Amino acid sequence: MKTREEALAYGLTFAYTYQEAPFHDPNWQLIRVKPSKKAFLWTYEKDGYICLNLKCDPEWRDFWRNTYAAVQPGYHQNKEHWNTVILDGSIPDEDIKRMIAESYDLVTDSPTKRIYEAVKRIPKGKVATYAQVAAMAGNPKMCRAVGNALHKNPDFENIPCYRVVNSRGELAGEYVFGGAWAQKELLEADGIEVIDGRVDLRIYGVEIGEDNVNK
Repeated sequence: MKTREEALAYGLTFAYTYQEAPFHDPNWQLIRVKPSKKAFLWTYEKDGYICLNLKCDPEWRDFWRNTYAAVQPGYHQNKEHWNTVILDGSIPDEDIKRMIAESYDLVTDSPTKRIYEAVKRIPKGKVATYAQVAAMAGNPKMCRAVGNALHKNPDFENIPCYRVVNSRGELAGEYVFGGAWAQKELLEADGIEVIDGRVDLRIYGVEIGEDNVNK
């Protein structure tokens, strides 16, 4: 990712977002969240590069700065809570997208964030359906949002989206890690038996109790 257009387009894939140029200066293009109008993605050109200002969790702030020279303390913003990401080609797209997603989650009570937290609670050796994850995230009707969130998973190592299957226990043909075959291997590594692309929910399905809903 090296262009403003790519960054803005990705920012607009998140729910309830819109683009704005609030400073009467076309160099500054922001993506905000409705209805709070909080900006989570600032874009501008500086020193010949497109730069992004992104909100960051203090726990990750220094990690990103130490990992990439192109991630620096926030330009013209609170340097404790904002990073500037220089799109010079040195940062992999998946990490730029992860930082954008983290910024989005930090400025909003994001359904996506609640979905990820729900998926983290699926124990090893168990699976949950999209409906169960939606219920755990606080809204049983947002099954489609669960699917969308899992396809944008910013943290594969800590958000085990491979443990989510459909209501019949079937694996996802367009699984984000590389198709149903990759999902099958990850589930089997968890000790879950997969037969003909399906998991037996009677054996491996997680039980959702009141203490797991809206936790």
